Amino acid sequence: VQLQASGGGVVQAGSSLRLSCVVSGRTFTRDTVAWFRQAPGKEREFVTAFRWSDNRKYYADSVKGRFTISKDNAKDTVTLLMHSLKPEDTAVYYCAAAGRTLIMSTVGDLREYAYWGQGTQVTVSS
Repeated sequence: VQLQASGGGVVQAGSSLRLSCVVSGRTFTRDTVAWFRQAPGKEREFVTAFRWSDNRKYYADSVKGRFTISKDNAKDTVTLLMHSLKPEDTAVYYCAAAGRTLIMSTVGDLREYAYWGQGTQVTVSS
């Protein structure tokens, strides 16, 4: 299983950015795919997750209303659309796949994700 994240960049506060994660080597039928991020000197934190089995989406409070996760079955791609970006959104963003359907209480736990992409840098200037 391989995950390839792309789409990061340097933008100004208030801008939008789209990240993509292409997953190869497995099917999505029973899977949970998520985005995490890690800012310098901080722990990796949950951003959002998509549960393939029932199309449920989960968001961290810090991004709710600004970020949207979506899927493209035909391309085996999960997209993260980020609006109204803030300097505190600056981080390396990682996509991850659990390899199974996670229950709601665990979607934000990075230990539940077996497969990780290489990360893509997002920098938001004020």
